[in-house]
Amino acid sequence: MAESMQGLKRSHRCAELSRKNLGEQVTVMGWVQKTRNTGGLIFVDLRDRSGLLQITFNSERLSEELFHKAYRLRSEFVIAVTGTVVEREGGVNKNLTTGEIEIAAKQLRVLAEADTPPFPIEENSKTKEELRLKYRYLDLRRPDLQANLMLRSKVCMLTRTFLAEEGFLEIETPMLTKSTPEGARDYLVPSRVHPGSFYALPQSPQLFKQLLMCSGYDRYFQIARCFRDEDLRADRQPEFTQIDMELSFVDVDDVIDVNERLLAKLFREAVGVDVQLPIKRMTWQEAMDRFGSDKPDLRFGMELHDVTELVKDCEFTVFRSAVADGGSVRGINAKGQGGMPRKKIDALVEFAKGYGAKGLAYLAINEDGTYKSSFAKFMKDEEMNALVHALEGEPGDLLLFAADKKKLVYDVLGALRLELASQMGLLDKDKYCFVWITEFPLLEWSEEQGRYTAMHHPFTMPMEEDLPYLETEPGRVRAKAYDIVLNGTELGGGSVRIHQNDIQERMFEALGFTKEAAHEQFGFLLEAFRYGVPPHAGLAYGLDRLVMLMAKEDSIRDVIAFPKVKDASCLMSEAPNVVDQKQLEELGIEVVKKEGE
Repeated sequence: MAESMQGLKRSHRCAELSRKNLGEQVTVMGWVQKTRNTGGLIFVDLRDRSGLLQITFNSERLSEELFHKAYRLRSEFVIAVTGTVVEREGGVNKNLTTGEIEIAAKQLRVLAEADTPPFPIEENSKTKEELRLKYRYLDLRRPDLQANLMLRSKVCMLTRTFLAEEGFLEIETPMLTKSTPEGARDYLVPSRVHPGSFYALPQSPQLFKQLLMCSGYDRYFQIARCFRDEDLRADRQPEFTQIDMELSFVDVDDVIDVNERLLAKLFREAVGVDVQLPIKRMTWQEAMDRFGSDKPDLRFGMELHDVTELVKDCEFTVFRSAVADGGSVRGINAKGQGGMPRKKIDALVEFAKGYGAKGLAYLAINEDGTYKSSFAKFMKDEEMNALVHALEGEPGDLLLFAADKKKLVYDVLGALRLELASQMGLLDKDKYCFVWITEFPLLEWSEEQGRYTAMHHPFTMPMEEDLPYLETEPGRVRAKAYDIVLNGTELGGGSVRIHQNDIQERMFEALGFTKEAAHEQFGFLLEAFRYGVPPHAGLAYGLDRLVMLMAKEDSIRDVIAFPKVKDASCLMSEAPNVVDQKQLEELGIEVVKKEGE
């Protein structure tokens, strides 16, 4: 039977005790990790969020009733123990921070009994994730997950302290907002008071933080909950958290400076890593040309090489026709992979097809300097030698080429580069390679919508020298936008905002908005801009992604207390779910089944 605490107070967490406490009487509380019974001695490993501590129950020193109570303890029972800190008998356990001591128990209270859990509560669990997420409250008892969430808490506290010292004010913005269709799909919330009308949950606090700059608050930040109704992957959730900020009277360098110092503080104090400042900067175009990605992983080389000019007149139709159609031919060198079996090369070809490629051309350099290639018979010897020279090929290397429209070639080789690095063991989680990506294109053409769309959002400032091209060559205009990238993951991004009415109107025209449409969607912001708006800029981090990389995890689910799975459902609470018919009637909503459902 469970007992009450009856005024008993915990004196320490388990791992707070050490040799300094020898001889002290202490009270600890937590969960039973495991028990070992050697006859006259019972050993209990007690666990709380700080770690493990060994408790000993000695039949010679304890009453029969108390020893029998200890004998009944099972895994996950919640107990309170009072006893004396003594040196650990039987040698030091170097795997525990408390490995030099143990508690010689004098009192025991069983605060709660427990059924046998559906899986072991242990680090690096091999239990299927679906089962662990169904019983997430048990999964969260695992020491590695607890360490992740404590790290997340520390990052938030450090962020708040740093930004407050830099003159930022923490201000909350609304969760119930107006839907703006630009960007990802909104989560909609029906209004009972305004039948037929809907709120949207915020995809970001973008408009409101710009309004705060209009209101004179100068420097704002918020650890903000955001929502996007989009398909999930390892680093994406329908609800996520941003470290969001906005600054007045600044330009690009000012935003980068404060954020570099923030990142240096977070990594030094949270995970003991020194970030070398200033962080390297790279333009968007350079990143695409060298790495095929605007979030390049700089932990390894394997850069892209443009061989378009070398092959434009060759007899290999795949290369020649790609160039003739205005595309490009590029390659990467997988060092030391020249002996890769044909089966593995074929698997790489299939991988590339998953990114839209029609195929891959390969050239393996044998140890004797001869070539084994899928396209050598269509090429002259000097053309093959020129390709090898361009990719810095050496005996034992494998050269892979993609030929198509430039964007597709970037996508294919950018993804292939990461896949090969994974296979070759080049992704060192102990290495942190930061880079700022700058000068993004302001606009990108959407085939689906038949118009230009904003690569970031409609309030991003164009680079001043590119303003003359906004009407004539909109695809040429670069943005005063910047992303911070770590190990191939975009940690955050931001931009200088447009604060002049004439430039904002030109931007809306470039996006195909009429004045009426612009005012219908963003009227309250444009109205505010009539009353004096300072130059301003901002940035937002994905907190989940940041902590994921700090914790060296592969998925943000491992740093979020109660995450959703790929179909945006919660296996534990069974959300989303049907609601009572009366609730729907109050909201004026009728659920209609689609044909075939």
